[in-house]
Amino acid sequence: MSEAKWYVVHTYSGYENKVKANIEKMIENRKLHDQILEVSVPMQEVIELKNGVRKRVQKKMFPGYVLIHMVMNDDIWYVVRNTRGVTGFVGPDSKQPVPLSETEMRSMGIKGDDIVIDFEIGDTVTVITGVWENTTGVIKQINPHKQIVTISVDLFGRETPVEISFSDVRLSK
Repeated sequence: MSEAKWYVVHTYSGYENKVKANIEKMIENRKLHDQILEVSVPMQEVIELKNGVRKRVQKKMFPGYVLIHMVMNDDIWYVVRNTRGVTGFVGPDSKQPVPLSETEMRSMGIKGDDIVIDFEIGDTVTVITGVWENTTGVIKQINPHKQIVTISVDLFGRETPVEISFSDVRLSK
């Protein structure tokens, strides 16, 4: 069985919670707990000012969209795609939806895999993948929420800060 990933489903505006409830009911009825792991309508708390009164309210972060953590296969695609209120998957072709990348998930506040780090500010690290591969730098800042480190690298004789993902660096020997 393949790995579960996050996918984005487009819905009729205002139907996000209804679509979430319909999919969750389908999971229950068809016993799809092992293939559709989570259905989410991301919300954020905002403060509205009405008639001089401040009030905390929940607003949808992405109106018209529902996030689904699932194992993609033809059967699950069909079940989700034909749920009442769903207009399609987000991607270049609705038959081949594109899963969210780790970076996109983190920027939306969806927690990915926790990465345990074994370095701290002041340590020297080497970048192991990407554009900065084989570059050595000193850690100046660690951001556990975004899972990135800011390292200082020597670029044309000047120290330059560069943000690198936790998974793309390792301690230098």
